[in-house]
Amino acid sequence: GRDSLIVQHDVRSRNHVVSTYVGHTQEVCGLKWNDEGTTLASGGNENLLCLWDASMSQRRRNNGQRPFDSSSLGPRLALTQHKAAVKALAWCPFHRGLLASGGGTADRTIKFWNTNSGAVLNSIDTGSQVCSILWSKHQRELCSSHGFSENQLILWKYPTMTKIQEFKGHTARVLHMDQSPDGGCVVSAAADETLRFWDVFGSPPSEQKKVDLSMGNFCTPMIR
Repeated sequence: GRDSLIVQHDVRSRNHVVSTYVGHTQEVCGLKWNDEGTTLASGGNENLLCLWDASMSQRRRNNGQRPFDSSSLGPRLALTQHKAAVKALAWCPFHRGLLASGGGTADRTIKFWNTNSGAVLNSIDTGSQVCSILWSKHQRELCSSHGFSENQLILWKYPTMTKIQEFKGHTARVLHMDQSPDGGCVVSAAADETLRFWDVFGSPPSEQKKVDLSMGNFCTPMIR
C-alpha cells in the first residue's frame, strides 16, 4: 500500500498476519504470486521490482519470530532497470521462472526477467504507459493494456514480440485486465468507467472446431 509495506495474511488464522515484506520506499503498485506460490513479485512507485521468497516467511514463522519483526524479510532480488512505476506484472504459464513487467509513462517498456538470476531477457518499448499484462493460457502470446495516448490493448507474439493486433475503444487508461475461464475472452477495466469484452486470444485448441454461441456472442467490443 501507500506505506510501502507488503503484509501477508492467512485469513484462516486468528493471528492472521503471517509476515511483512519490507523493501519498497514508495507506494506498492502491483503484486503477483507465481503459480507455485513460492515467489512473490512486487512493483513500486519508486520504479523498483522486487522478488520475495515465500520460504523466507515460512522459516521465520517456524522459528517463532514476531510477524512485524521484518528485519530478515528483505527481497531476494531488487531490480532497478525500470524508469517509472511498475504496476503490470505477469508470470509466464509455460516457462517456469519467467516474469513480464511493465513500466509507467517515463518507461513504456515490457521487460522479461529470469527470476532466478534477475537477468533481463528482453525489453520492448511499447510507446506508452503499460498498465497490465496477461499471458495467453493456450498460445505463446501476451496482451498488454496501455494509457496515454491510445488507451489500447496490444496482442503480442512471444518471444519475438511481434505486434499481432491492437484493440481500441477505451478513452482513458486501461487499468486492469482479466480473462475468461477458457482463456479466450479478455475483459478490460479503464479509467473511463467502462468494462469492455474482447475476443483476444481466441478459442482454446480443443474448442476451435466447436460452435460456442454463448461466449462468442458475449465477447462484444463493449459492455458497460
